[in-house]
Amino acid sequence: MNYIAPIKDMLFVMHNLADLSAVCALPDFSDTEPELAQAVLDEAAKFSQSIFSPLNQSGDQYPSTYKDGAVTTSPGFKKAFSQFCQAGWQSMVHPQRLGGQGLPRLIANACNEMFNAANLSLSLCPMLSDGVIEALLAVGSTAQQQQIIPALMTGKATGTMNLTEPQAGSDLAMVRTRAQIQEDGSYKISGTKIYISYGEHDLTENIIHLVLARTPHAPEGVKGISLFMVPKWLINADGSHGQRNDVHCVSIEHKLGIKASPTAVLQFGDQGGATGYIVGTENRGLEYMFIMMNTARFAVGTQGIAIAERAYQNAVHYARERIQGKDLSGSATPVAIIHHPDIKRMLMTMRATIEGARAIAYVSAAACDLAHHHTDMRIREENRAFYALMVPIIKGYCTEMATEVASLGVQVHGGMGYIEETGAAQLYRDARILSIYEGTTAIQANDLVQRKTVHDGGAAVRSLCARIIETETALAHHGKAAMAQQLAQGRHAIEQVLTYLLSHIDTDTKAVFAGSVPYLKLMGIVCCAWQLARATLAALTHLSKDPAFYQAKIMTVEFFYQSILVQSSSLAEMIIHAGAATIALPTEQF
Repeated sequence: MNYIAPIKDMLFVMHNLADLSAVCALPDFSDTEPELAQAVLDEAAKFSQSIFSPLNQSGDQYPSTYKDGAVTTSPGFKKAFSQFCQAGWQSMVHPQRLGGQGLPRLIANACNEMFNAANLSLSLCPMLSDGVIEALLAVGSTAQQQQIIPALMTGKATGTMNLTEPQAGSDLAMVRTRAQIQEDGSYKISGTKIYISYGEHDLTENIIHLVLARTPHAPEGVKGISLFMVPKWLINADGSHGQRNDVHCVSIEHKLGIKASPTAVLQFGDQGGATGYIVGTENRGLEYMFIMMNTARFAVGTQGIAIAERAYQNAVHYARERIQGKDLSGSATPVAIIHHPDIKRMLMTMRATIEGARAIAYVSAAACDLAHHHTDMRIREENRAFYALMVPIIKGYCTEMATEVASLGVQVHGGMGYIEETGAAQLYRDARILSIYEGTTAIQANDLVQRKTVHDGGAAVRSLCARIIETETALAHHGKAAMAQQLAQGRHAIEQVLTYLLSHIDTDTKAVFAGSVPYLKLMGIVCCAWQLARATLAALTHLSKDPAFYQAKIMTVEFFYQSILVQSSSLAEMIIHAGAATIALPTEQF
């Protein structure tokens, strides 16, 4: 079935949880009224449903192809991407001074959820361009910004990030790509990069590669990495294309999912060296690349929500149509499978986890807007710390959730879920990459433990718990004492784990990190429960306006608390006590 954007739930979250009005009141968004969100989301829904979504299954069936160094994307992709850029979707959050629209990230994030749900493979391309734009805005020169960013926003070029090499996966200290400075201040880049999404394609003529490389006398390890901008076609002073640069695609990967997205192996410098231009200063490349990486990690978390939403919609549609078995209430007439308790369990699990994940993502997007645009520096810093804490949770939890939800989608379909025609299998295959690229779940979890929890002595986590306590108090005040107690139990689980992490990180390091992924899951579940509690309070306030919608919201939250939040205590037990058993077995015994 075709994707239908869940605009009503998106707007509910944006207004009631993410406080869209407060975001739109920021000086930099003075031209953006809260009512504009409805119009923008409506247009994004029309575009995603009519242009991107119809190409999703055909892109899986007819993926990108490689021949003689050139990549041809799936039928219809080139026209759709051109329409995407012409409609201004690539420029939503970027500065007006460079041709962007300057919209809040909160609004753009909802639109990006739609685009990715409609067609993940195609949406990967503009996602990467957004990351390149963010990096250049942060550390690029004025000339680089003026020359490159407008071309990326209008679709004259796209962007890529080039980190991984055959011998250097996530360990970027092993990067070997070389950069030799030239008399004119440019550099000659030589080396091989792998897993480069949209590293070569026919959507646009030019591609702007951001490349990690080492200069000849750079220090060893990550401190010796610099960041370079390497265009596929060199750019003349007037913006026109010059000669072809010495960067070439030597192959594309054959993948489990997102088949329409060309994942390239790029060779730099086979003919003397690709011309590159340093971004920022030497030996700070990894620091700069993390600007793009964090943008991408948040975006991938949104992709997880998007794929999960589409899998849920497919499953609900099938469950309503598939007649099989009798109702357990005693009816002799066969019924649609949506009446069977276990089908409802799976659908409710899908629905509740998606709504929780959407809530934490949108609230975090709003925090990002506040962190960058609020006039009060204290409020900026509070939101910066909260957003930084949430990025690995959103990337790790929402993508793991997507795999689980897509798997449940296959299960709801039964045998038909294993058949490609239903689309359930494609969503499962597509979802599987999300917890891997832009840093695996373990990398996100390790970051959550080391940099986001232990580094500041637990301050960010304690601040989060304080905000959860405020919601517990509000629940009790509105007659939801039982829910307040359940949320408090989840918070206590986090506080127990925090005490354990801080006291054992130096003395029992491996055991601590053995529990890092369960810790990320714990944080994801409790944060979702926190935001869903706030959703319940909002639903109670507005119940008379739309009883069906708000009552369904309340019932969904109750399911989350009874079936998912209850995992928090066992996760805490696992994190605190299972580390020793995890690392005890000698490696030679595996």
